[in-house]
Amino acid sequence: MRKDSKNFIKSSEYDLNTAQFMLDTGRYIYVIFMCHLSLEKLLEAIVTEVTQNIPPKSHNLIYLIKLSNIELPKEFIDFIAKINNASIVTRYPEDFSKILDAYPENIAREYLSTTKEIHRWLKESKKLTE
Repeated sequence: MRKDSKNFIKSSEYDLNTAQFMLDTGRYIYVIFMCHLSLEKLLEAIVTEVTQNIPPKSHNLIYLIKLSNIELPKEFIDFIAKINNASIVTRYPEDFSKILDAYPENIAREYLSTTKEIHRWLKESKKLTE
């Protein structure tokens, strides 16, 4: 595995742990943000391995999935589309109060749980282990 791919994976794991800390401290918007960032970096690792090049800078998870040529289960694709959209509003909120209301603890907990599940699945991908 390439050194830059390993770096993406380590950084992705760090971000996933940060999401857990944000949940534990009640910073729910940042749970969503860090979950997205964690998935983004793990997908970048896969793209790097598949293409043997650093991927273009993009926060679009769907685009990174296409570049990785990976087949995810439909429920993962649905969640990734959802978190992809949530990432924009948590990154650049137009109305902070509405964002706080939209992502309470139970939603943040659900996002983190699903992100962990996808994270495990992606790390077991043959594209990373070949």
